Amino acid sequence: MMRCIFFIALAALACSCSKTDVKKPVEYTGPISEAEKVELYYTENDKVKIKMLADVLYEFQTGDREFPKGIYMEFYKEDGSLESTLRANHAYFFKAENQWRGRGKVEVKNLQKSEQLNTEELFWKPAEKKIFTEKFVTIRQQGDVIYGVGLDAKQDLSDYTIRTPTGEFEVKE
Repeated sequence: MMRCIFFIALAALACSCSKTDVKKPVEYTGPISEAEKVELYYTENDKVKIKMLADVLYEFQTGDREFPKGIYMEFYKEDGSLESTLRANHAYFFKAENQWRGRGKVEVKNLQKSEQLNTEELFWKPAEKKIFTEKFVTIRQQGDVIYGVGLDAKQDLSDYTIRTPTGEFEVKE
């Protein structure tokens, strides 16, 4: 009888001891810093090349930056005159690729040629001074409107190629 009680007690003790679950710590992937009402200037040779305004800026551990409330940029020529502007409802900078992405209502204006590009997504490579998209685009020129899908252009919109153009426009010979 004592043996039976001993084995029952041993079994009860073994059942009551269970492993505690060790949970892995959750890794934080959110922003490491946040700034509001940001105004940044990019310069070359002591001349302002780009002025950037944003209501909110998040910076991440990877060096990526997010602008969840949109971005506005001004691009300046060598002589200091305003050449073009870019506006987007949401923007993201990918540090590893040195590339920007604008989403939402994206608008690029070339003030010298009085042209305007509108699209829902646009990528910008600052090192190459190029913009591009795979999305639908609208370009308003003086008197003409060109539509299409896909675009490759200089960042100031001074030269561009629409991959699949549509619409009517006047060709000057």
